[in-house]
Amino acid sequence: MANTASSSLAGPKQASYVQALSILGILYFMMGFVTWVNGTLIPFLQIACNLNISEALLVTFAFYMAYFVLAVPSSFVINKTGFKNGMALSLVVMAVGSLIFIPAANSRSFGLFLTGLFVQGAGLSLLQTASNPYVSIIGPIESAAKRISIMGICNKIAGAISPLVLGAIVLKNATSLEQQIAQTTDAAQKALLLDSLASRVIMPYIVIAIVLVLVAIMINRSSLPEIETADAPEEAGAVVATKRTSIFQYPYLLLGVLCIFVYVGVEVMAGDVIGTYGKSLGMSLDKTKYFTSFTLVAMLVGYITGIITIPKYLSQDMSLRISAILGIVFTVGAFFSTGYMAVTFIALLGLANALMWPAIWPLAIYKLGRFTKIGSALLVMGIAGGAILPQIYGGLYNSKSLFNFLFSESIDFRHAFLYCMVPCYIYILYYAVAGHKVGKR
Repeated sequence: MANTASSSLAGPKQASYVQALSILGILYFMMGFVTWVNGTLIPFLQIACNLNISEALLVTFAFYMAYFVLAVPSSFVINKTGFKNGMALSLVVMAVGSLIFIPAANSRSFGLFLTGLFVQGAGLSLLQTASNPYVSIIGPIESAAKRISIMGICNKIAGAISPLVLGAIVLKNATSLEQQIAQTTDAAQKALLLDSLASRVIMPYIVIAIVLVLVAIMINRSSLPEIETADAPEEAGAVVATKRTSIFQYPYLLLGVLCIFVYVGVEVMAGDVIGTYGKSLGMSLDKTKYFTSFTLVAMLVGYITGIITIPKYLSQDMSLRISAILGIVFTVGAFFSTGYMAVTFIALLGLANALMWPAIWPLAIYKLGRFTKIGSALLVMGIAGGAILPQIYGGLYNSKSLFNFLFSESIDFRHAFLYCMVPCYIYILYYAVAGHKVGKR
């Protein structure tokens, strides 16, 4: 695979390895900015559209379900357009999703907001399907986790900045505004206040749309090299004795799809739900609106650690084992603590989660050869975990569950968080220890 990548980089008109990574870094920055503003959108839309927590968490559902629906179609698009043009097209789709926020805000329609989020997710699905295998196979597979960690830094720097920027604009004086809306009895006056709040989101998303289009043009005109995988030998290195004829003959990939599913679920919980968790602990919205940035700063520390240690000191599977164990420890720590200590433990989940994506991805696409694009699409489908796990979390303490029925007591947000997160980290630990080996020999 490394030879394929190296040969594809040859030629006078193609970008150097460093230049290619720089362009990809810009893409991952945009990806992170658009993705992690959802942590701010959840409390914003909860106020502007008068939602309960389960309804507000549909923000993550609409956004991440687009990956599940469109990942496989995205692989066919990439086959037609190639990696570079596919990446440029994905940015244009994301820009369209951003512009849908304008009529959504003007009408204060939660349905339109969800539509815009779904379209953004569709663009990101295409971008993920193109960019992740590209980063993995543009160099030696043994150092893929290091390259993905570098991309992760770009992604999480944007993710740490975006809640601060959007929060300062759309949730300015949020606590007092929330109280003013709650105390206003006149329906017309309350509608004016809500309309004014909703309009705050228009200008930021116009700017996002413009930047996305400009970056798409830059990518389209760049000398980013195309990497061909269609004719690559899927069994270079003789993993098994006979050639494989179907993507479903790679069990380590299919187990990896589930691993991506639960990983993205816990990542979204740590990043997007931390604000509502803090609010449930009694903290003001003026403070909790910045909590997503704390998680992403912790992820940055994790990515830097990965760049230093992988593969020189840690293998990709060992880093995944350590990350899963830390995830369990920090989740249990959050459960048994209160106040800012609990929030700190949830933010530290960013550190635990940081190296999971960089480790899972190359372990799962190992020597897929001509199946690389469809395998990557299946992994991108796993990103739907970010849609499902927050809904399970919201449903656990907002509705009557089997646990409530058996024990005649309600699950509070702390129990719900624990029950959602720990099983996911246990599965990730299994994949790190044994799952990634299934079918490789």
